[in-house]
Amino acid sequence: MKNKLSSQLELKINDLLRKYKNKKIVFISGKFNFIHPGHLRLINFAKTCGDVLVVGLFDDDYSEVFVTEKDRLSSLKELEAIDEVLIFPNEALGKIIESLKPTIVVKGREFSYMTNSEKKIIEDYGGRLLFSSDEAKFSSRDLIRKELLGASEFKNFKSDYLFLDRHSILKSRLVDLVNSFSSLNVVVVGDLIIDEYIYCEALGMSQEDPTIVVSPIDTARFVGGAGIVSAHVAGLGAKSTYITVVGDDDAGEAAKKSLDTYGVQHHFIIDNTRPTTLKQRFRSGSKTLLRVNNLKSHDLGDKESIEFVHKFLSKIKEIDSVIFSDFNYGCLPQHLVDTLSQYCRKEKIPYVADSQASSQMSDVSRFKGSHLISATEREVRLATNDFKSGIQKISNSLIEKSDAKNLIVKLGAEGLVALANNPNYKTDSLKAFNSNPVDTAGAGDALLATVALAKKLGASVWEATYLGNVAAAIQVSRLGNVPIKKEELIEVLMKELAK
Repeated sequence: MKNKLSSQLELKINDLLRKYKNKKIVFISGKFNFIHPGHLRLINFAKTCGDVLVVGLFDDDYSEVFVTEKDRLSSLKELEAIDEVLIFPNEALGKIIESLKPTIVVKGREFSYMTNSEKKIIEDYGGRLLFSSDEAKFSSRDLIRKELLGASEFKNFKSDYLFLDRHSILKSRLVDLVNSFSSLNVVVVGDLIIDEYIYCEALGMSQEDPTIVVSPIDTARFVGGAGIVSAHVAGLGAKSTYITVVGDDDAGEAAKKSLDTYGVQHHFIIDNTRPTTLKQRFRSGSKTLLRVNNLKSHDLGDKESIEFVHKFLSKIKEIDSVIFSDFNYGCLPQHLVDTLSQYCRKEKIPYVADSQASSQMSDVSRFKGSHLISATEREVRLATNDFKSGIQKISNSLIEKSDAKNLIVKLGAEGLVALANNPNYKTDSLKAFNSNPVDTAGAGDALLATVALAKKLGASVWEATYLGNVAAAIQVSRLGNVPIKKEELIEVLMKELAK
């Protein structure tokens, strides 16, 4: 083994030690000519053993290497589990471990029956040599991550050209609207939700009771609720400010970091009487086995409400539109809604609203005077207390009750119905544009953000609804709430409307 590392390697290792100070570093090494399932199991098992996974890659001088280090490095960087890669001569392995001092060094199960020369080095500094379990479940981790991160591109887009013709909507007009989103400054208010996906391997049925037994493989968290609406606004190019209430906890801090990444300016009001709302989905394969909601839904207190209003008023002179994204978890009690909407009307700022009732009660009609309300059929029926009449009648009733200018009724796989109240009720429908959704969670959030921006720019309810439906189709093509990008929306419009 070489006694001295190159200055470049020493510098790289020192940088890693500074970057990951107080983190649990795990180290593996090898040739990695091709990434096969055994490698995936080793890599993903190693990732579960600590905070940071560093991979040592033997350079091209090693006799057993037949793929260039450039290509091997590129393959390794494609794997989400790997944080860092070090390239070095095979004979420098011991010195690398001695300098990096990883908490755990992982090797394949087959090495447990061999002499491992690095074992003494590891034990001397207090580290641990661990052999991979080689369980099959670890090879699926990157497949899971691909589903979690998802590509926005999809092949099941089905436009409605008759709708475009009926309302004389041009592709150029839609693209111009999307390109103009960047001129807007929008405030989003409402409940923050953290959506956590826990991927599991199904082990079988319990022998004690009729319960499915699973073993967790991977976890991913996404900002949800009104938080993802604000992220959609930013992703679509507008300036986005988000005001909400959170608990004093790790979930709230994680949300701040995510929103920073998305380019959202956020104002979090800390409420020590509640946790940040966390919704967990336990999944196996492509199915959700169980959902668990960790939350408290009592109304915001007087102190927090006053702080909320002050934050809102500090922005009111510079904003173009407001989005109320209500999940009925206490962030927007009626007195606060009335106060904020009153200020909006005074300053002639348009506002749109959505009040969700997936597993809770809601009344979207409480957002009086909205320029547009977005609601599911169930939410419309709850607001009008009418569970027997047809969609047209209950929709008309909601517009009358709420004094809303426009209404979009979301019908899931059946698409949506849009109503304009100017001067008389006019109704039209759109089918769902994605016939094979991966995850329907977040479709309404993407639609709401897109419609709000388009309406502020003077789009008709039909133009805005069409754009919102395209955004929803993109959103449901992937797992988890990931912000829509302006470029994605334009790409789909250009591709599909050119047919």
